[in-house]
Amino acid sequence: MEMEKFSYDNRIVRNFAIATMIWGVVGMLVGLLIAFQIYIPALNFGIPYTTFSRLRPLHTNAVIFAFVGNAMFMGVYYSLQRITKARMFSDLLSKVHFWGWQSIILCAALTLPLGITTSKEYAELEWPIDILIALVWVVFAINMFGTIVKRREKHMYVAIWFYIATVVTVAVLHIVNSIEIPVTLFKSYSMYAGVQDALVQWWYGHNAVAFFLTTPFLGLMYYYLPKAAGRPVYSYKLSIVHFWSLIFIYIWAGPHHLLYTALPDWAQSLGTVFSIMLIAPSWGGMINGLLTLRGAWDKVREDPILKFMVVAVTAYGMATFEGPMLSLKNVNAIAHFTDWIVAHVHVGALGWNGFLSFGILYWLIPRLYKTDLYSKKLANVHFWIGTLGIVFYAVPMYWSGITQSLMWKQFTPEGILQYPNFLETVTNLIPLYAIRSVGGTMYFAGVIIGVYNLVKTIKLGKLEANEPAEAPARATILLNNAGETKHRWLERKPLQFALVATVLVLIGGLIEIIPTFLVKSNVPTISSVKPYTPLELQGRDLYIREGCNNCHSQMIRPFRSETERYGEYSKAGEFVYDHPFLWGSKRTGPDLQREGKKYPNVWHYLHMQDPRQISPGSIMPSYAWLQENDLDITTTEAKINAMKTLGVPYPEGYEKIANDELMKQAMIITEDLNKNGAPVTPEKEIVAMIAYLQRLGVDIKGDKTADMKEVK
Repeated sequence: MEMEKFSYDNRIVRNFAIATMIWGVVGMLVGLLIAFQIYIPALNFGIPYTTFSRLRPLHTNAVIFAFVGNAMFMGVYYSLQRITKARMFSDLLSKVHFWGWQSIILCAALTLPLGITTSKEYAELEWPIDILIALVWVVFAINMFGTIVKRREKHMYVAIWFYIATVVTVAVLHIVNSIEIPVTLFKSYSMYAGVQDALVQWWYGHNAVAFFLTTPFLGLMYYYLPKAAGRPVYSYKLSIVHFWSLIFIYIWAGPHHLLYTALPDWAQSLGTVFSIMLIAPSWGGMINGLLTLRGAWDKVREDPILKFMVVAVTAYGMATFEGPMLSLKNVNAIAHFTDWIVAHVHVGALGWNGFLSFGILYWLIPRLYKTDLYSKKLANVHFWIGTLGIVFYAVPMYWSGITQSLMWKQFTPEGILQYPNFLETVTNLIPLYAIRSVGGTMYFAGVIIGVYNLVKTIKLGKLEANEPAEAPARATILLNNAGETKHRWLERKPLQFALVATVLVLIGGLIEIIPTFLVKSNVPTISSVKPYTPLELQGRDLYIREGCNNCHSQMIRPFRSETERYGEYSKAGEFVYDHPFLWGSKRTGPDLQREGKKYPNVWHYLHMQDPRQISPGSIMPSYAWLQENDLDITTTEAKINAMKTLGVPYPEGYEKIANDELMKQAMIITEDLNKNGAPVTPEKEIVAMIAYLQRLGVDIKGDKTADMKEVK
């Protein structure tokens, strides 16, 4: 048999490994800061760039795309070369991918604290960065598929199946969700509005978790867990069922994030059904992973790497049981908008993604540097302090979530809300937030110990940048295909495999999204709902810039407790001019959908200046700079034009007089503020913010038949 000599590129793996460690520390440090900020408002430091509401999306992006993203690429670049018996398709493309991805992360780290955001969860980055993400992802795809095509192994190992599904699905999700109209270099409006935007966003958001945080890491599990255990994967047949059922079912489940909202009931029910079905393939993967360790449990007790991996796979099983459970409407009615969801997400993030990433790092770094791990004892310390950190993080958040829901829904025997003041709930949770921050500190301490251990390991050895290898020539491995099954045939055809996977993924998305866009009755309009005035539109953009939607929802669910507290439940037609939607996913503060005219202008002025002078005990940061900053009205014409392009019915030529209209409304608000002892001039940002807040919900307030009306 003819053998070919070649080498593996370990330098690119090393680069992504170092980036994983650096961004892991940065992302989790920001997460630790906001864990303290949420109950110690002084730690917002009184400046715009360090508020909880701006740092929260920085934390999520840093952990998901910087830490976990780099860990994924590290694991893929190492494993793909070994299971294809081929060097990466192009060293140049590998370098472009690495530096391009770090550039994206750096752009996110700069723009998000500056308030440059789309507000869409896990997709906050603005349009120029979205384009860069797409280009870098294409580079990665070319490099990956090029490597698979030139492989020296006949069949694609199961890990490659998950890598392929990740590449094609993330591309589709990112492109569809990022269709937007640029207004300026740093501002855009989503192409979709209201209900449609919510559906597309959570189709993306749920499946970003599925195809960025789950499928690639399942591929890594299928490679690194057997390697670390020294045992083959438990079941090849189970891996086939696991893969195809997972990618088909997962894509349908997005609407479970929108239960009891203004989303059409059929879409909510569809999301629920497929979410419940999802437990089967998810647990199939967990079982396949854990049973791979059969007969190796003595080794698990001794090896910290396997401990990390076992807890990671177990956390995956816990999170993927809880996800379907949270999709049941009766459970969702309790859990949604509460800290229960925060606990659920972090079991997956800290346990599944975090622990698997560090397990792979502990296995990989010594092999890259041809040495032994610096300290097995430190690795064990990292494991135990990290595990306790997850417990001390998750348990208080589950407790907090249930407490929130019970207090929000509790009525007295006389039928009156027992806790009508939302702040009563917030102050009750502060001890639980404090315990959560202790858990976060423990987990972060473990990360620091782990990074120290890995750096010392690197110093012990020397990187073998080009690791020599040999394998049978490609021409040899293509022979003798007789008697293979259809799936084994598909495993030899990467492009056909990718095509089948893409079709299966697209089915669910198309069936959910297309009817919502094409069938007008799915999003009924309301005649009393009008477009935002220029000042309100500018105020809405300030609301987005400051990240208010990270703590406040704008979606009143049809529960008696919510209509008693907030007013009339939300209807689909209220949001037809909202680009993007701002329904939110967490209530740290109360819902604001009916905030308009609830309080006088001066209340909002003082509340933004210092929330505690209006609401003693509030944990909201101060936004005093809104009273000092001048509103940038040079963008008004461009914003009105963009909205007209999106179908918002402003009169012809309105953009030319928009700033005049803006100043007229600003003068009315300013005069009222001055009369009530709040000295302000009409050009200040606070005036636009108040205009937007006072508009919320007023179009249909008290109109019990609003959902029956249609625009003439």
